[in-house]
Amino acid sequence: MAGMRGVNPRQMQQAMKKMGIKQTNIDGVTEVIIRTADREIVITGAEVVCVDMHGSHSYQISGKEEIREPRSISGSPAAASFPEEDIELVMSQTGCDRERAVKALEDAVGQPAEAILAIMTG
Repeated sequence: MAGMRGVNPRQMQQAMKKMGIKQTNIDGVTEVIIRTADREIVITGAEVVCVDMHGSHSYQISGKEEIREPRSISGSPAAASFPEEDIELVMSQTGCDRERAVKALEDAVGQPAEAILAIMTG
């Protein structure tokens, strides 16, 4: 017998349910980034499925893969990048330039409200 070729999808779902395995598609994912100390694996157009097996979650990801160097913000290696909307929000609420907004977001661990408060009270 050649693996599971003869099993129809409905039977497979029922068997998984009996074993306590649940699969859920995660909708709206546009990008998945896996960061290591020396690179980022960026998967665009990502389709993500969460597999819950007795409370343990595994993720299956498919899409177009790109390997790149870790992003650097304000000279700190491998610092996280921030959504453009967050940077623009900080700039519009405080009147500061982009560099200062990014620095404030970095200091506030990516929290726009904290970054705005820090600029306004600093």
